Amino acid sequence: MSSPQETWLVTGASGCIGAWTVLTLVKEGAEVVALDRGTANDRLRLIGGDELKPARAVDVDIRDLDGLEHVLAEHAVTHVVHLAALQAPFCKADPARGAEVNVAGTTNLFEAARRHGLRAPIAYASSAAVYDAAGETFTPTTIYGVYKIANEGSARLYWQESQVASVGLRPLVVYGGGRDSGMTAAPTQAMAAVARGEPFNIPFGGSTQLQYGADAARAFIDAARRPATGAEVYNMGGPDVSMAEIVAAIEDAAPGARVTFDDVALPFASRLPEPWFEMPVTPLAKGVATTVELYRRAAQPAAVG
Repeated sequence: MSSPQETWLVTGASGCIGAWTVLTLVKEGAEVVALDRGTANDRLRLIGGDELKPARAVDVDIRDLDGLEHVLAEHAVTHVVHLAALQAPFCKADPARGAEVNVAGTTNLFEAARRHGLRAPIAYASSAAVYDAAGETFTPTTIYGVYKIANEGSARLYWQESQVASVGLRPLVVYGGGRDSGMTAAPTQAMAAVARGEPFNIPFGGSTQLQYGADAARAFIDAARRPATGAEVYNMGGPDVSMAEIVAAIEDAAPGARVTFDDVALPFASRLPEPWFEMPVTPLAKGVATTVELYRRAAQPAAVG
C-alpha cells in the first residue's frame, strides 16, 4: 500500500502498462501525476471504468526537460515510473523521432530526476528487444532494441556519476485490457475481436512468456519502492506458453471464437534468461477471461437514461 508521503509520476500514463499502473496506484489511494501527450485516457477508462477518478493529468512531452523539471517540483514527486516511449513499429517507421522520444526523452527524465533530488529509484521500461532472437546476447534485431540498450547504459552512468538510482524491467509480451498497439499486441487484439464476435488471425506463433498488464504494473510499482542501491536491470519472467495454448484460452473464454495464428517466429527471444524480477503471475486462463470480459463490456451499447 502507498504511504501518505508518496507522490507518483507515471510517464506514458495513457499506454497499456501506464494505465494499469495508474489504476493500481489510485486504488491504493496514492497521489498520482499521470503524464502523457494529451490527458484523455481511454485505456484507463476501459480497465477502471468511468467512475475511476485518477489524480492529476498533465500534458507534457517527454522531450521537454524544463517541463519535466516543473512537474517534478510542482507536485513534489517522490516516486517515478517511466513508461513513455514509441513502440517498435513506430521507431522503425521514423527512427529519428523514435530516438528523440525513447532515448533523449529517457535522458531528460533521468536528468530532471537528478536536478529534483529524487531519492527513490526510477522504475523504467526496458524491453526483451535488447536481446538477439535467441535471448543470449545483447545484439538486438530492431532499432527499438538498440534504443533500450542505450537507456540501460544511461541509467548505469546516472547512478555512477550522480547517484540517481533506477530499476529497469524488460517485459516480453504484455497482454490485457488496453494492449491494442505494438508488435506483440495481436494476442490482446484477438481477445478484443472475439468479444465483438469477430474472427482474428494472430500473425506470429511459437512460444513466449506473457505478462498480464496488472502484473506488469505491480512489478514497476514494486521496483520504484526498492532501496536506492544502484542501476539494476531485470527480465520479467513467467511461464512459457505456446500460441496454441493462448488460442485455446481465448476459445475457452469465448466459446465459438474464430482465432487462427501464423507459424512465424517473432524477431526476438521467446524466453528471457533468469534472474527474473519477483512479481505476481496471473494464470493465463484468468487473465484471458478477464480481458475478454473487459472488451465484451466495452462493446455493449451505452445505456440510454
